[in-house]
Amino acid sequence: MKNNKFAGLVRRCIEDYDMIADGETIAIGVSGGKDSISLLYAMANLRNYFPKRFELHAITLDLGFGNADFSPVAKLCDKLNVPYTVRHTDIAPIIFDARNETNPCSLCAKMRRGALSTVITELGIKKIALGHHYDDAIETFLLSLLFEGRLHCFQPVTYLDRTDTTQIRPMLYVSEAAVIDLAKSLNLPILHNPCPMNGVSKREEVKTLLKTLSMTYPDLRSKLFGAIKRLPLKGWELEYKD
Repeated sequence: MKNNKFAGLVRRCIEDYDMIADGETIAIGVSGGKDSISLLYAMANLRNYFPKRFELHAITLDLGFGNADFSPVAKLCDKLNVPYTVRHTDIAPIIFDARNETNPCSLCAKMRRGALSTVITELGIKKIALGHHYDDAIETFLLSLLFEGRLHCFQPVTYLDRTDTTQIRPMLYVSEAAVIDLAKSLNLPILHNPCPMNGVSKREEVKTLLKTLSMTYPDLRSKLFGAIKRLPLKGWELEYKD
């Protein structure tokens, strides 16, 4: 039942924002974390009954932390009949060793986006699905407000004209709690995150703030997400369907 609800929310988000065109191949950025692995599973199953035909290709960036074992992801991809590509990069050594960045998350994200764009372009793919979910959107909205003084969030569908590629985020209606439940119930292979910033970033501060505020205001997350859609922020212009 949980799996059906999860799949239903992913499908609804895809249909609301017209994320998939008939006959195309969609890359999935798979870090090995719970979000991207759950997205991979959901998209592979949706492929079996979605009215528009599409294919998938999973892509993992080896960031260069050393001793990374992506074989559990490869086995899952084989089980789901999804082609899988691992691309080695030197992103981690550049950020943490060569540049010794004090605030590395922004640069890391930029370099990862560039590397993913390069890989999908080489594969002849024009669209990539990313594992951002409902809570990610809310946290990004608050991060921009608190630390940048602006109302901003990533878009459900983002066209990148420089690379002629499109990013889609099919899990924006799915909460982080639902992602965790799905990963546990299916015993999905979740890899350890070796990044030294894991758990200590500004995003983690916002996560903690939201948890604290939600104890007093239980509907805070739904109101913030509703605000993103009602403003609406750029790219969120569609009517919200209750």
